[in-house]
Amino acid sequence: MPIKFGTDGWRAIIADEFTFANVRLVTQATANYLLQENGPGQLIIGYDNRFLAPEFACSVAEVLTANGFTVYLPSRSVPTPVTAWAIKKYGAAGALMLTASHNPPAYCGLKFIPEYAGPALPATTSAIEKEIAAVGTGGEVKTLDLDTARARGLVRELEPEAAYREYLRRLIDVGVLRKAALKVVVDPLYGAGIGYLEDFLRAAGYQVEVIHNHRDPLFGGALPDPSARGLEELSRRVRETGAHLGLALDGDADRFGVVDGDGTYLTANQVLYLVLAHLVLDRQYRGPVARTVATTHNLDLLARAHDLEVIETPVGFKYIGAALREKGCILGGEESGGLSIRGHIPEKDGILATSLVAELRAVQNRSLGAILGDLQSRYGQLVNQRLDLKVDPVAKERILQELPGFAPAKVAGIAVTGRLTVDGMKLTLADGSWVLLRPSGTEPLLRLYVEAPDGERLHRIQQDVTAALRI
Repeated sequence: MPIKFGTDGWRAIIADEFTFANVRLVTQATANYLLQENGPGQLIIGYDNRFLAPEFACSVAEVLTANGFTVYLPSRSVPTPVTAWAIKKYGAAGALMLTASHNPPAYCGLKFIPEYAGPALPATTSAIEKEIAAVGTGGEVKTLDLDTARARGLVRELEPEAAYREYLRRLIDVGVLRKAALKVVVDPLYGAGIGYLEDFLRAAGYQVEVIHNHRDPLFGGALPDPSARGLEELSRRVRETGAHLGLALDGDADRFGVVDGDGTYLTANQVLYLVLAHLVLDRQYRGPVARTVATTHNLDLLARAHDLEVIETPVGFKYIGAALREKGCILGGEESGGLSIRGHIPEKDGILATSLVAELRAVQNRSLGAILGDLQSRYGQLVNQRLDLKVDPVAKERILQELPGFAPAKVAGIAVTGRLTVDGMKLTLADGSWVLLRPSGTEPLLRLYVEAPDGERLHRIQQDVTAALRI
């Protein structure tokens, strides 16, 4: 099976496709690409808490040093956003990160992060895939024993935690946190983010309790996913301790999860809305806002009221990262839990996102639910839902063939005002509602996103679209 890069790197099942041989193959291909682009230089290596991740990282280092690169290799796991940030700190040519993010424990992954410290764009991953094919059909995979590489000065230690926390102090108003001295429960979900968020908040004067803060490659028998289901224990602990907030990270700490003081889980769309409001209203930021086609238009309601441009991208934080780099966006976000802001790296960062939530909670000195209610009263409200619709491959192919010609004048009796095909098929409606249908790239699923002013209209739109396409 050919090795392909998906939305965020190559991921596969450990000991099946994700083997030491294939990790060396992908690393050699990446080295070939970089040597053709700029020659040898410095590279960062990061890895999460998954099974054999440290050992895979050593294999990556052995291949890179054999190809003339100097590598920064950590002695413990490092979050994806911190690995990306280290590229800038050390002036490296990029990074290789071993992670499968929030995927099941059986998976691991490897991705290349370019010199700008954000996700690689398709042109880069396609070039690396061509190198993978070339190396896999007779090319040489070079390796250098790690002890020899160390003796030659090609391996340097990477201990970024203290420096990253100090850097975070420049992005977050620590004085506000210290004055509020709120109580928070932190859940790093056994992942690479252990120690980062809790230590930062403690140093800023917060009272912090931590759960799931030791390495467990099985992630407690669940997914390292900060979803409502994945954070049930965090919600319970927030209620039991009377904490003001519950803050969580996924397995590699690039995505966030947030629980209000009453134990209510907030969706990523709600958190993005809150953070954008904090940036615009409290910090007085002005500039464009970037979101994916699948992300809430509540951001648009707030942006429109303040004459801010909204840039809509395909799904995938690589496109958000490009907007942050090229358009000077004050915030970039996606409904799957990714967020970054102007002045930070163009990579999603759960540590930054949750720290911003702590800051806005301290500034407002009231529950997130109360803040959200005020925003909805001031700017309007849209409710949203994503449905993952299981379809057999034949039906999926039929629907995808019909989709380019699907252009109704009305949906659920509401006039269609716009049609977008940048990623799937998206219709915008006269009352502010919208519907997006896009296929999963890896599963027999169609993802149906709908947002509307109320739940009744949302369900009518869902029913109308699924009936029209015979899903």
